[in-house]
Amino acid sequence: MIESAGLFAAAFLSATLLPGSSEAAFLAVLAHGGALPPALAFATLGNTLGSCANWAIGRWAAHYRDHPRFPVKPATFDRYERWYARYGVWSLLLSWTPIIGDPLTVMAGIARTPFWLFVLVVGVAKLARYAALAGAFALVW
Repeated sequence: MIESAGLFAAAFLSATLLPGSSEAAFLAVLAHGGALPPALAFATLGNTLGSCANWAIGRWAAHYRDHPRFPVKPATFDRYERWYARYGVWSLLLSWTPIIGDPLTVMAGIARTPFWLFVLVVGVAKLARYAALAGAFALVW
């Protein structure tokens, strides 16, 4: 149970704008004999909920984008907004990727993507990532 809680926490934190590696925690659980279904469930749930936190930050941050201390320059913000408007909710299938995944989930909140649709698409993307990782792990371990 402790390993599941640790995996959930690692997955949650790594899905936020904070640095982290849920993949390492996921593989460590599997390498130490952890069962795949609960590991997959806890990693997916934690990572998806972390992305939900980013979505909420985006909903909140949109109100402050014109503030002088807003951490993203207006030109950069506009570029991200145009990119998300162009590719839409399906771009969230890339929410599992390093570097662009977290900003995508924030932009979904800013763009007011319906929460249920956000959770559905991001959840599928996160599950697919961990399932692929488990498959690759099974091939080499």
